[in-house]
Amino acid sequence: MADIVQQSTVEPAQWQALAAKLRGTLDLPGTPTYDAARQVWNGMIDRRPAAIARCLGTTDVQHCVRFARETGTPLSIKGGGHNIAGLAVADGALTIDMSAMRGVWVDPQRQVARAQGGCLLGDVDGETQLHGLAAVLGFVSATGVAGLTLGGGFGYLTRRFGWTSDNVAAIELVTADARLVRASESENADLFWGLRGGGGNFGVVTGFEYRLFPVGPEIYGGMIVWPATEADAVIAAYRELVAEAPPELTAVLVMRIAPPAPWLPAAIHGKPVVAIVACHSGTVEAGERALAPLKALGQPAGNVLQRRPYVTQQTLLDATQPKGRRYYWKSEYLSRLDDELFAIAGEHFARMPPPWSAIIIFPIGDASARLPADHSAVGNRDARFVLNVAGSWEKRDDDETNVEWARAAWSALRRFSTGGTYINFLTEDEGAERISAAYGANLARLAQIKRRWDPENLFRANKNIAPAG
Repeated sequence: MADIVQQSTVEPAQWQALAAKLRGTLDLPGTPTYDAARQVWNGMIDRRPAAIARCLGTTDVQHCVRFARETGTPLSIKGGGHNIAGLAVADGALTIDMSAMRGVWVDPQRQVARAQGGCLLGDVDGETQLHGLAAVLGFVSATGVAGLTLGGGFGYLTRRFGWTSDNVAAIELVTADARLVRASESENADLFWGLRGGGGNFGVVTGFEYRLFPVGPEIYGGMIVWPATEADAVIAAYRELVAEAPPELTAVLVMRIAPPAPWLPAAIHGKPVVAIVACHSGTVEAGERALAPLKALGQPAGNVLQRRPYVTQQTLLDATQPKGRRYYWKSEYLSRLDDELFAIAGEHFARMPPPWSAIIIFPIGDASARLPADHSAVGNRDARFVLNVAGSWEKRDDDETNVEWARAAWSALRRFSTGGTYINFLTEDEGAERISAAYGANLARLAQIKRRWDPENLFRANKNIAPAG
């Protein structure tokens, strides 16, 4: 992000002229709401935009893009602001903040939902579940749909239906020349290909059209937690479970320190535990049968695996990701789960700084793997799992300890990678080499699309794809 930092040369009168055009508001440094507006989910991010435009509609976005081009002001784009690298804000930039643009419209007959660019996952889940339908979204309800979708996106339904981006029917965005365009398989198909994985490199997305699937309103899911002393048995059971699981079943393995959750006994709080977070999106009865072996395994410290509304499953992990905590992640794609991987993960689990960090394995694959490698920009269709070394802590004084732990664990586990990595999990300090690893063979095509749609690289406060040539 350092390459976009600049001292704003915009005159006060120019900011006033922009503010007069907006239906929303314009926050400048020193205004009462500026500091709150520049805060994002990751507390490690402390950037000072030149201005923050709180847009209320697409015309506001267009005014901001025109202003940035005319004045040479860098742009950053905020949807949910939940990105680990804090891409929503940049020093010296005009931030296009769409957090007030959260409308969702559901067509239950067509099984399609339209969602504005500032929507959070919970906004979409709440509206679609009224009809017993669901979009393929992520694991934390406060995540913005825009960043999730444009980076690929995966969650409890991915094994069954593919990446989030595989299930987008159309996208509306404001381009670098401030035009509103629509991208789909039949309209601006090259742009549509690039948007499904290419991040915010091609414009400001103001709306998505998602395909929906019959899921819920009740599913079978939740979490089981065991003391770390039972880790070997739990990991063995987990590997067997994911090897045989139907696409309806997603099970996430978590190694962490037990939080003070009310459903966990006080004696286990602050102790190392191994947990499995599971969701069966088929019938409740099928879910009960599929997960019965887990419920019978060992001596769990806590068990909230049960029949529950799908919307509560989608909020189950929210408490582990509060806004303002400090986060540093390292991630890789895996094609399989080796004995040695778990042995090394266990060594770094034992060194994990308390109390909030985790080593997490998410299953993906299945539906996404059935599509061609170049189906969309997200690629990485050979991956079956996502490994996430997730550093999480509260005090600035603990930055060095936690960052060093995450880097050491990742360095030791990286040998098991497919060579690819998830673009949405790249941290602030991961640049061109890691972007290349995320896109692989698709990067050259993305650069060509970038040259067509944003040749001057206006949209560069992101994991940037430079225009070809």
